[in-house]
Amino acid sequence: MPLVSGAALGLEGQLTVYNYKGGPCYRCLFPTPPPTTACQRCSDSGVLGVVPGVIGCLQALEAIKIASAVGEPLSGRMLLLDALSARIRIVKIRGRVSQCEVCGDNATFTQQKFRDFDYEKFTQSPLSTSPLKLKLLPGDSRISSKEYKERVANGEAHVVVDVRPSHHFNIVSLPKSLNIPLSSLEARLSEISSALKEEEEEQKGGSSNQSGTSLYVVCRRGNDSQRAVQYLHKMGFTSAKDIIGGLESWARDVDPSFPTY
Repeated sequence: MPLVSGAALGLEGQLTVYNYKGGPCYRCLFPTPPPTTACQRCSDSGVLGVVPGVIGCLQALEAIKIASAVGEPLSGRMLLLDALSARIRIVKIRGRVSQCEVCGDNATFTQQKFRDFDYEKFTQSPLSTSPLKLKLLPGDSRISSKEYKERVANGEAHVVVDVRPSHHFNIVSLPKSLNIPLSSLEARLSEISSALKEEEEEQKGGSSNQSGTSLYVVCRRGNDSQRAVQYLHKMGFTSAKDIIGGLESWARDVDPSFPTY
């Protein structure tokens, strides 16, 4: 059975057809899995949405060619897409390996073995990897997204700093949040001090009887925000708290209509 294989990451994509009319299968090219440290995922490294769109359309084209037995499918060849330079190259790939465990002359890989095959064990990595969840702070330096929502609803005077990169912040953000990317936090501490002071002055001018202004830090998943809170504590902002799980937690537990990416 032919495999029309496509992949995309960042601004690059690739496409080929495996196991077609004497061509190599996937295992011919990769008899052993690469180390997990060499593998990247779109959820971590990112991908420009149109790139998998282009590769997906080309995959459909290859499938139509194979099903209708017309043209020259990409067997034994690989198409490489560089979206940034708008270039497409086609390179020759290694041919079928006669000693291949799956498609070789003496292959022992049966359909039943395929059904029972433990792919996670073979690759030493889970098929679905959950995002990294750090635990850098004690419990009293963190609050849940639900707790933050309650404090906002109760009118608590506060400043929330979003430490995501600016292009992430421009996609979606919490109301009245202040964007100071983690990479520039050290140079922009004065902005946090000014925001806290301004909030305190507004509190004094109003009818609130609360004392002090809280400082919260948020990011996409709650990892960079913990790093930021650690640094803020060292620099004297001892009341700073991390919002556990970041914006993904907010979308999951507080506002399901909140956009995620």
